[in-house]
Amino acid sequence: MACNWSAENATKAYLRTLKMGKRDKEPDVTEFISALSAGNSAQLMVEVCAGAAGATTLALVAAAHQTGGRVVCILRGLEELESSEEALGQNIDRVEFVIGDAQALLINCYKAADFVLIDCNLDDPDSIFRAVQAEGGGGGGGAVVVRYNAFCRDSWRSNSSSGSGSNTHLLPIGEGLLVTRMASKKMVKSNVGVNVNERNGTTREKSRWVVRIDKCTGEEHVFRIRSPSSHREGIEA
Repeated sequence: MACNWSAENATKAYLRTLKMGKRDKEPDVTEFISALSAGNSAQLMVEVCAGAAGATTLALVAAAHQTGGRVVCILRGLEELESSEEALGQNIDRVEFVIGDAQALLINCYKAADFVLIDCNLDDPDSIFRAVQAEGGGGGGGAVVVRYNAFCRDSWRSNSSSGSGSNTHLLPIGEGLLVTRMASKKMVKSNVGVNVNERNGTTREKSRWVVRIDKCTGEEHVFRIRSPSSHREGIEA
């Protein structure tokens, strides 16, 4: 996921969500989701629904208008699909619906998702979250995961701290939002040898990559630290 925040995308998506007028969820929830996904310039947005698609899905549709991204909605069955088609109306063509096991789909088909929305009313939302966390999101490039209805099942008690380089915040919006920014899985390389004139043994340089995450903005900063090893110069007789 791109590190740069787009205030323009966030604002326009927020306003578009207001115009859509779907109020199945409290307005603050849908508007926040739309602005967050658009502001992060999300390209593949995946929602895992406990029931039918609705206001939260429309929030992603509004964001996709700004980012040019895709919206995928994972449902549990045909009944939810029929209800979703009715709920979304004319916006139905902007959403790709998939029926199946969310955990398997996220690991095998949508590992490149850089914005994932999970309903905590699902039977096991924690396993779905861990599936995204294991992949690192965004094809390993980092992702934002939002879990809504967090207060309904006390998900916030066990997941307010996600570990593994993730940064999670509990927001008292609607029925509770758990917002997690997952760190990129760019390899932190250490002791990578770079040999110059190795045959002559004159120079040998080691370097390593270090990733730091800004706690205030969530932005990732990647630094390359070089540490030349001492080398010896010999005089041949």
